[in-house]
Amino acid sequence: MLSFFIIKTVHISAVATTFILFSIRGYWMMTGSDRLRQRWIRVVPHVVDSLLLASALILAWMIHQYPFETPWLTAKVIGLFAYIGFGTLALKRGRTRRIRVTCLALGLFMFFYIVSVALTKQVVPTSLFSVL
Repeated sequence: MLSFFIIKTVHISAVATTFILFSIRGYWMMTGSDRLRQRWIRVVPHVVDSLLLASALILAWMIHQYPFETPWLTAKVIGLFAYIGFGTLALKRGRTRRIRVTCLALGLFMFFYIVSVALTKQVVPTSLFSVL
């Protein structure tokens, strides 16, 4: 049981760190900051996201609930793909500032959707906006 608590703590810490890093990078993108080009800001988020994904897979295995078998977990995976897509457009591939800012907002929305699903275990959480 202690190992579950440790993995869950790592996972939640990685979730918080991912949110902070995505928000900071989004702010830097909107302000046109050169900080986005720093080496550490291109490496650290990938390390944190890898830790987040690894801890998520371990937790799913530990609780015997798997994507495409458990609806709420499937929703989180689909939400994750949307979050990654919007994040990529917001921070790298968006052609205009308007597209980047819109995708940043959509990426943040998807982040809060994923957290809401995790907290409620519902595909369409009634408390989606209570997390905001």
